[in-house]
Amino acid sequence: MASRQRDCFNEINITPLTDIFLVLLIIMMVIAPLLDQQGLNLTVPENVEATQIKESKILIVQVSADGQYIIDGNTVDPSNLGNVIKSNIAQYPDGVMIQSDEESTHGAVVKLMDEARNAGVKNISIGSI
Repeated sequence: MASRQRDCFNEINITPLTDIFLVLLIIMMVIAPLLDQQGLNLTVPENVEATQIKESKILIVQVSADGQYIIDGNTVDPSNLGNVIKSNIAQYPDGVMIQSDEESTHGAVVKLMDEARNAGVKNISIGSI
């Protein structure tokens, strides 16, 4: 019997693997600067002494679990929310405090924040009922 000799590969060709890694590296270098997005600018409250606390005038708006808006104990129609905030904000120069129920939807709170910003409110605080 004649023995057949086969060509044996003693080395692995890594050229295609290197090409793939270089392409992935270039893609990551191009995409990485795009991922640096600007988030919300939040200010952290500072510790103040009791003598520095002043009486603040903040408009308190409550968001109930079923998405109703309550200002000064009165339920406000969502379509008229911006007008009510705009008419009351002159009496409350320190901004708006949003008190939301734990079961209220995110959309209801965001709608209130948008309406407050459109009414000219500069400071918005969020808390829970």
